[in-house]
Amino acid sequence: MLFTDLLQETYFALSANKSRSVLTILGIVIGIASVITMISIGQGAAKNIESNIESLGSNLLVVMPGSQKGVGTSVRGGMGSATTLTLEDAEAIDNQIEYAAEVAPAVSSRKQVKTTRGTNTNTSIYGVDESYGRVKNIEMEQGSFINNIQAQKASKVAVIGPTARDDLFGEGSNPVGQKIRIESLEFTIAGVTASKGGTGFGSSDDLIYIPISTAQRYLTGSNSVSNINIQISAADLMTPAQEQITSLLLTRHKITDSLQADFSIMNQADILSTATSITDTLTLLLAAIAGISLLVGGIGIMNMMLTTVTERTREIGLRKALGAKNGDISRQFLGESVALTFIGGIIGIIIGWLAAWAVTKFSGTTTSVTSFSVLLAFGVSAAIGIIFGYYPARRASLLNPIEALRYE
Repeated sequence: MLFTDLLQETYFALSANKSRSVLTILGIVIGIASVITMISIGQGAAKNIESNIESLGSNLLVVMPGSQKGVGTSVRGGMGSATTLTLEDAEAIDNQIEYAAEVAPAVSSRKQVKTTRGTNTNTSIYGVDESYGRVKNIEMEQGSFINNIQAQKASKVAVIGPTARDDLFGEGSNPVGQKIRIESLEFTIAGVTASKGGTGFGSSDDLIYIPISTAQRYLTGSNSVSNINIQISAADLMTPAQEQITSLLLTRHKITDSLQADFSIMNQADILSTATSITDTLTLLLAAIAGISLLVGGIGIMNMMLTTVTERTREIGLRKALGAKNGDISRQFLGESVALTFIGGIIGIIIGWLAAWAVTKFSGTTTSVTSFSVLLAFGVSAAIGIIFGYYPARRASLLNPIEALRYE
């Protein structure tokens, strides 16, 4: 049988019972569209989490005071409560760790902030220096960030996030040059940071930055720091840099047993790897749930083809009597099955892409339709056509022509 003849026979067979063909195709369409939509949601979530983590800084290690003794035990200290890290530790890391490109210590606390207009908000206050802006990839919407001169002089200047700006001065306003009060101290607004949005670690838009020396002198009254942010020169140096920093701080703090360390180091690469693993599992789960509808669609194709074989038994017998071989009969019915899934696959891909777009448009959830998900869905639909169409096709090819001609 020529390929053109096979296409023609397939067209005639499927169009002979349009309602049945359309309903069978619909099962595949729903399955393919579901798979693409679910995978796009999972992959969109993965990209969103990855971009949020990377927005906190690239190749980042964060040293925090206090450490957890072990599983099931209490925490000896935590960020903002323990006082085991100092500015001298940050300077030692900057001077002695060869892989450290930037070192940015920070002091954090939560305070009530007021304006002369009577508005107020309760937000986090970060004492930082100029290097913090580079390490954390902070961009400015208005004004300028904290500089080293202001940090050296303990200047009473502040840089606020867009959320804090909106709460205190009104949405979209320009507060540069205006005053705010943190406790009893008056600060002049020097700038507003560009919006980064919320992350798994809190919103970086709802922060106020002041010089670190000012925070230590007037807010905390000590030389301790809440954390030390270290930007490593290359991604493949993160692990050796972490080992060097651990060794240096253990020596400085006169600790011989690393299990008794009074600090902990958060590796951005480890966090990203864990988050990616979680989102990959989520994507796989969503795809598996959607794949059930594909399985149901495949069973629907097999049911239709078995029914078709039964209805066309006399036709099969007549074809064999006229010289058609088993392979010709098998290819004819297998072709019909593949055609159904091929058409359903094309329509399903289009609907799946539109559904992913609609999810992003109307719910705000980030989705990402990749070529992988499209090829996977298309490949699965083709496989379903072959797998679920093989048995009916083979059953048709093995019919005895004489008994088939006698079939009523």
